[in-house]
Amino acid sequence: MERSQHSLRVYVDDMNNDSVDGAELKKVFIDFFEKQTSYEERIKNLMATRGRRLDVSLDDVRLYCNSSPGISEDLAIKLLDEPAKYLTSLNAAVEEIVRNSDPKYLSTRAEIKVSLTGNYGNRSISPRELLSHFVEKLVSVKGIVTKCSAVRPKLSSITQFCSTTEKFSTRVYRDATALKGAPTSFSVATRDENGNALTTEYGLSSYCDQQSITIQEMPEHAPSGQLPRSVEVILEDDLVDICKPGDRVNIVGIYKVLPASNPSASCSGVFRTLLVAIGVKQLCGEITAPDLTMNDIELIEELVKQSPASLLNLLGTSLAPSIYGHDTIKKALILLLIGGVEKNLKNGTHIRGDINCLMVGDPSVAKSQLLRCVMGVAPFAISTTGRGSSGVGLTAAVSTDQDTGERRLEAGAMVLADRGIVCIDEFDKMNDADRVAIHEVMEQQTVTVAKAGIHASLNARCSVLAAANPIYGTYDHSQPVPRNINLPDSLLSRFDILFVVLDQSTASNDRCISSHVLSMHSSQSAQSIEANTSTNKTNMDAINAHKSGFSHPSVLSKSFLKKFIFYVKKRPDSPELTAEAELCLAERYSLLRSRNSEQQDIPVTARTLETMIRLSTAHAKMRLSKTVEEHDALVALEILQSVMETEQGSSLTLNEPCTYSSFCRAFARYATRRQSLSVTEVVDAAHSWEECKSLSTSEINVFLHQLQNVGRILLDDEGRIHCL
Repeated sequence: MERSQHSLRVYVDDMNNDSVDGAELKKVFIDFFEKQTSYEERIKNLMATRGRRLDVSLDDVRLYCNSSPGISEDLAIKLLDEPAKYLTSLNAAVEEIVRNSDPKYLSTRAEIKVSLTGNYGNRSISPRELLSHFVEKLVSVKGIVTKCSAVRPKLSSITQFCSTTEKFSTRVYRDATALKGAPTSFSVATRDENGNALTTEYGLSSYCDQQSITIQEMPEHAPSGQLPRSVEVILEDDLVDICKPGDRVNIVGIYKVLPASNPSASCSGVFRTLLVAIGVKQLCGEITAPDLTMNDIELIEELVKQSPASLLNLLGTSLAPSIYGHDTIKKALILLLIGGVEKNLKNGTHIRGDINCLMVGDPSVAKSQLLRCVMGVAPFAISTTGRGSSGVGLTAAVSTDQDTGERRLEAGAMVLADRGIVCIDEFDKMNDADRVAIHEVMEQQTVTVAKAGIHASLNARCSVLAAANPIYGTYDHSQPVPRNINLPDSLLSRFDILFVVLDQSTASNDRCISSHVLSMHSSQSAQSIEANTSTNKTNMDAINAHKSGFSHPSVLSKSFLKKFIFYVKKRPDSPELTAEAELCLAERYSLLRSRNSEQQDIPVTARTLETMIRLSTAHAKMRLSKTVEEHDALVALEILQSVMETEQGSSLTLNEPCTYSSFCRAFARYATRRQSLSVTEVVDAAHSWEECKSLSTSEINVFLHQLQNVGRILLDDEGRIHCL
């Protein structure tokens, strides 16, 4: 103990003189491990598991400095400011303790390294904040992996044999990323200093694994209108292959400057920078977690006590208060944000819980604005457009490194949005070849790459929210939905919800929309919207207003809505289907299947049943319920019914009279791929059509003449119909 105290005093005196000996530093760190009893057990576990990296907390170092006489917090600060000197001594102290415990352990291992954890304070930054004053300092950088190279062996020491002297010689190689020692030349000598020939023994030489990755700042944290920043990271030894493209990671490393590979750049004084990692930790989404307080949780518990219908209306109104109407779409988007339950069966089958939605309709119906509102509320979302993105840009690509010429795997938008939402605007402008690339993502939620000798499977567990315009510019009511969208059935069936958003021109509807838009531009409403902050009083007023049944537009704040969605989405309890809900879903699914061949333009498949389950589960999660009840299933069926009613006028209500548009859609389905047919045949077939059973022969003839007047068909004198 006296020797330990003496070394501490020597350390303090030397530290004040800015000249610290490595041996004295090693003694101080050995004293640190002796006083922190928890590390004794950690080192034993490390040796038992044959590990190579020990986690040391900076908070423990600060506690040791405060409890030791004569030592300030400079030890923790020096570790961050001068890692090349202090981290090397810390590694040496750990090896000394291991050597005293088991002398043979290090003979089978190259060395034991240390990773620093704990609170980094202002050193916990993003790639955008990596500036010049952090060079040669220890930092903690959070980001998302975008590129990943293959693992390559790097030469650590080379062994050569001289046949003349019959002796072996060993030479150590170091590059600019090494913590200690100056970089050496990597040229392999063929002769010794006496001119004798040398034979390289590659089997006796030592190597270490090395991998290069690129991390980019979080998409949700990047400033709008600016390109996201990225930084290259070097991983070595046991840190390789820990992460893959799309993973969110926290990298602890030393920010280093390397000579530029381009000679002209080195002459100008501009150097290449990278991060040499000493620790990698995967983040499971907590980086995007909002700050939930006890008051927020109390408000959420109070909010879910009201009726489910009122709660869903309040959440839907709060999602996009500036957009008039579209109540059903807003409710569906709330359920999309909450999501269903992901299931991984014992046989390896993966059933997705994310909900995909497609909005198709006339221009100027706020499709893009709804996408923006979802992006503002989602925990993290990535936005892209159909024309501005390619298939590999959405999934994954294999690129070539300019410096080394190696192949790298680069993640696309859907991989980067893992556990998030991908918003694709102008979905109809995508090329067919690019659109095929997202088939696997939308159902299996993985991206499989087999290019340039790289075979990988990346996670892309995200919801897809897309908006598209009809193929004719505006929606043609006489054509079925697939002909308006021009998308294959295999892709349409992967969208759980398909909304046809129409620009309905009625006097009352136009008056309401104009009144709402003008009120949004008025000064009084604009001030009230800006004043709608995340205060608890504003949210409580909105909750009380809906509980009382008031009709004034009280909405929840955007920040509170984000907290509510995060709270209900991340609850550990997964709702389970009850027998009543299963019976309700099964009966309605069989009813839709029975009417599929006659009535519905979009095929009803088993994916439709899974859609019902996902929507029902999301509604149960919204209520913080552990079971999916029958009324949850009814809400899901109500949303699907509204979708089908938009598609066909009324798909589940069969007693309404047939209209001209309904007859046009039914006739278009019947006359598909037929050049001509007789009027008598059409009259007989129309009486069997579900939506046209009530039509008389004269009404059918009137509708046929109307089709001829608009140029869709041609009626000849022989009573035959020619399709144009």
